[in-house]
Amino acid sequence: MPIARSARPAALFVSGLVLLTGCGAADSPGSPGSRGAGSATAVTLDDCGHTVRVESPPRRAVSLNQGTTEILLSLGLADRMAGTATWTDPVMKGLEKANAKVRRIADSNPSFERVLDADPDFVAASFESTLGKGGVATRDQFEKLGVPAYVSPSDCAGKDNTGDGDGARRKPLGIDAVYGEIRDLAEVFGVPERGDKLVSELQRRMKKATSGIDASDVSLLYWFANAQSPYMAGCCGAPGIITRELGAKNVFDDTHEEWPQINWETVADRDPDVLVIGDLTRKSQTAESAKKKIEFLESDPVTRNMTAVRKKRYVLVSGQALNPTIRTVEGVEQVASALREFGLAG
Repeated sequence: MPIARSARPAALFVSGLVLLTGCGAADSPGSPGSRGAGSATAVTLDDCGHTVRVESPPRRAVSLNQGTTEILLSLGLADRMAGTATWTDPVMKGLEKANAKVRRIADSNPSFERVLDADPDFVAASFESTLGKGGVATRDQFEKLGVPAYVSPSDCAGKDNTGDGDGARRKPLGIDAVYGEIRDLAEVFGVPERGDKLVSELQRRMKKATSGIDASDVSLLYWFANAQSPYMAGCCGAPGIITRELGAKNVFDDTHEEWPQINWETVADRDPDVLVIGDLTRKSQTAESAKKKIEFLESDPVTRNMTAVRKKRYVLVSGQALNPTIRTVEGVEQVASALREFGLAG
């Protein structure tokens, strides 16, 4: 499934994210104009219904999901990270050197004990389920040990996570929730200028990718994983951001579930113009990689006659682009470029 569940079509160019690891002295920890690592200034955040208080900028943060990891690395904070976990993809292009400096605790959810072994002073996660029952540990478990625990606001804004599966959206998610997460984490670490700079760069890329595009006659389907009981995107999560930014339609925009499992007969009946396919490197589901997904689509008697399959209209994206992360902007760029290449959008 997507939570247990972030690519690169051959002909698509994806502009690199401007990394902030080289920020100048005016924005470095402890410098003038910055509430640096040695500052005693506390930060208090209202985060998904919880109050998160961080007494001073973390020095040994652990990121429990790839989405939060890539934000922290993009903010130039590798030297203040003690570990990462739960990966679906290779690290975002341009972050390889920074990521190599940080210990990977586990490829999937680590145990509570393994996280504590890293001696964290702050933990961050992309999903409420990671810091809930059945996840790594609850927020309370960390906070009782004096470790503040932060969850991406994009996983709770207008969303109900109390049921089974990946939750349901009461209202569509906007990219501003991701920008808010960036600014939250930049504030926690005492580098707000870096957060503002990263958000401005993402906004610039979004504007460039969507400028002049008209995809109002195009229907999309987003497939994350699993061949037998595939996880397809509902209306209102990160794929919804991509769809709305391009003015297109999601063939399953009539469901508010984040990632409902939908049978192939129903998919074939909706017959989307384009398939947006998660190209994952993890191995927890069937058909994780784009190659395996396409092999299935082109051989299965139910799917092989779909319009998008016959015309090979595939857009390969990272799993992280299909989660609410900084790479959702990358997803907008990739889908926009593909639609133009297919001759489906101006």
